Amino acid sequence: MKLHDLQPSPGSNKRGKRKARGIAGKAGKTAGRGTKGQKARNNVRVGFEGGQLPLHIRLPKLRGFDNPFRVEYQAINLDTISESGLKEVTPEALLEKNLVGKGNLVKVLGRGEISGAVTVKAHAFSKSAEEAITAAGGSIEKLPLPFSVRPASSGNQHMNR
Repeated sequence: MKLHDLQPSPGSNKRGKRKARGIAGKAGKTAGRGTKGQKARNNVRVGFEGGQLPLHIRLPKLRGFDNPFRVEYQAINLDTISESGLKEVTPEALLEKNLVGKGNLVKVLGRGEISGAVTVKAHAFSKSAEEAITAAGGSIEKLPLPFSVRPASSGNQHMNR
């Protein structure tokens, strides 16, 4: 067998339909587009809705809402406090143990159990954390927030929309 003898098996290669080859051709002249009208004239762009306001313009440009007055706390749980071995828990003491980041507001959450009386000073407490600390014989002290009116958040701001 030589290279020029190779050919595909009969019926495996079907030739494409020759459209729009003049009036004499089988799919000629209007070439499957019907007669007249905008769609027969080959000039309808993608997404065109016949003059109606298109979907991509009807939908809102930006989604969501960013609250400019959101206060973000660094959460710390009771099990983390009991593992740290501190008797007086303050944001400064937690920072020394690398349990919170610098300059963060601290909120104590109620996951885990606390053993022994502990004095906890933080900016916020969950109800379950308050109950657990006082039930263990400890005391809580809410620290004042470092602002009187909530400041604008440091996250993404979409104020200039």
